[in-house]
Amino acid sequence: MKLFAEPDDRIRLDVYLADETEYTRSYIKQLISGGRVLLNGESVKAGTIVKTGDVIDIDPPEPFVAATPDPTIPIEILYEDDDIAVVNKPQGLTVHPAPGNYDGTLVNALLAKLGSLSAINGALRPGIVHRLDKNTSGVMVVAKNDRAHLSLSRQIADRTVIKKYIAIVDGHLKEDKGRIDAPVGRSPRDRRLMAVVPDGRRAITDYERVERLEGHDLVRFRILTGRTHQIRVHAKYLGHPVTGDEQYGRGSVYGTHGQLLHSESLTFVHPGTGEEMTFTAPPPAIFEKVLRVLRTKDGKDV
Repeated sequence: MKLFAEPDDRIRLDVYLADETEYTRSYIKQLISGGRVLLNGESVKAGTIVKTGDVIDIDPPEPFVAATPDPTIPIEILYEDDDIAVVNKPQGLTVHPAPGNYDGTLVNALLAKLGSLSAINGALRPGIVHRLDKNTSGVMVVAKNDRAHLSLSRQIADRTVIKKYIAIVDGHLKEDKGRIDAPVGRSPRDRRLMAVVPDGRRAITDYERVERLEGHDLVRFRILTGRTHQIRVHAKYLGHPVTGDEQYGRGSVYGTHGQLLHSESLTFVHPGTGEEMTFTAPPPAIFEKVLRVLRTKDGKDV
């Protein structure tokens, strides 16, 4: 696995890896002490500071099992060529296998549909350049070879990839548009969750109200950084959590099964041709259903 430090990064190596991977701090320290983590090509200590432009290579022991193809998982391919594929990930689908959950993921579906994927991220995460939460739907790009993977990863680290999301949030925003610049890190109350914390990594989210609904707002978000659960945490920080969010909000409403958050569009430079490309996907049926309900309550035509 290869990671590129983003602008504004200045953080301990073990803390950085805990934020960027699913590994625990204790396991990360084992990897570092075992020489399986290199910072700019050299073995370092867990407390070494990661700075903008640093390159981190992680070489964990390969798992006893690898992700296997599963043609029974439906997946919509928006675009495909020899270097990349762009997919519309459905809500409720985990992106990649992990210990204890090796099947039923996007990766299993992609292996059946596409065959060849990049190998940089190891046997359980082939092709995965960035992630969406299990209950977040929408546009994702995956790499079909290592050259494409490195190019896309570098673009994400350099913040040149444009990621836009659409969401329904609880309540009404005070301002029609704004920017949230608040650091995100592990919650001191529950290490499984994220929160705005003073010692977190810088996280920047722009937002704009698209439509005022009955008791809710339809909001478009653009993230300039890629922290875990960033939009969901920042929405809660504003006092308007994403509707349906079972971890950061009130939980299921209107028949939802997770947050009403959708990756609406993704813009990046093609790693082979150098062409700027933008891909979009409409929100899933449950999102549209809740919109209709809220518009009806508000007396709007639907």
